[in-house]
Amino acid sequence: MIGSKRSVLLALVLALVLAACNGDDGDNGDANGDNGADSGSLLDTVRDRGEVICGVNDAVPGFGVATEDGSLEGFDIDFCRVIAAAALGDADAVDFVPLTAEARFTALQSGEIDVLVRNTTWTATRDGSEGAAFATTTFYDGQGMMVRSDSGISSVDDMDGTAVCVLSGTTTELNLDAQFSARGFNYEALTFEDNDTLREAFIADRCDGWTSDLSQLAAIRSAWPEGEGGPEALTVLGDTLSKEPLGPAVRDGDSRWFDAVNWAVIATIQAEEFGLDSGNVQSTADSVDADAEPEVARFLGVTDADPGLGLDADFALNVVAQVGSYDEIFERNVGPATGLGLERGLNAQWTDGGLLYAPPYR
Repeated sequence: MIGSKRSVLLALVLALVLAACNGDDGDNGDANGDNGADSGSLLDTVRDRGEVICGVNDAVPGFGVATEDGSLEGFDIDFCRVIAAAALGDADAVDFVPLTAEARFTALQSGEIDVLVRNTTWTATRDGSEGAAFATTTFYDGQGMMVRSDSGISSVDDMDGTAVCVLSGTTTELNLDAQFSARGFNYEALTFEDNDTLREAFIADRCDGWTSDLSQLAAIRSAWPEGEGGPEALTVLGDTLSKEPLGPAVRDGDSRWFDAVNWAVIATIQAEEFGLDSGNVQSTADSVDADAEPEVARFLGVTDADPGLGLDADFALNVVAQVGSYDEIFERNVGPATGLGLERGLNAQWTDGGLLYAPPYR
């Protein structure tokens, strides 16, 4: 009788062990907690909703700025459209939400926005403590300093005893303290929540310098009103105070949505490397020989290859046809022919000495 009870108990223990091994306890997905198509990914939510909610800046010429008719345009705005084209097949299916620097991560964490594309720097702390996951960098930048051209300041090393205007809640504020403290400077940091109030303080001579990303300073300088002396009244110093890799950020824990955003960005970089743009991508897709150019055929969804990103096979075709390749996006928003007049520099393809390098689409 005792032996029989032991047999029954052993059988029950074995059954529980097997159930634990074979059951779904929610930890069988990837490292980010995504268990596949049935996981309730934000990608599914976005598709059901029919639009991407994108957190942006609406006050930086060239990157994100409101036009006279109330619409938004700029480099970051275009990358919101890139994401919508990849996820939904419609680059115009975007709800833009302007955010201050201080509010952007709260909006991301709370689910107010799906993705943050707002001149935001990828840092270790933001990756680890803000609940954010950063996709491929869209713009390699650095922090700089802008002064009045008649200030007598020719270098950051001349700025001991000065006051500097800076946005609060930014890496810029932290870098300013690190750089000036390392030089042993006695200085005053005047912090502001948005560029409008910072600008007013600068015009009122409350600060001697304005520090921000070099691209943003170039944008502000390009739009400086003639009544204040025009762009020539301001000088962006030659010092680079930091590394600022800018790019889209999504909430941690959803690898399907992260992959969608990440590969949408990568598609613009790969398109430029292939020599594809909005003017030739459709004709290329219609005529490409999959045997002679298999990589291009896969990229444009001409073949049946599915890398498992959760996106339509022709997502890259939609991105390039509707928004453009990386070089098109750069040139029309911030390139040499625009008011910003920026050269490609680090934002050139790896084959041209830059940092843009798309992983293989295979």
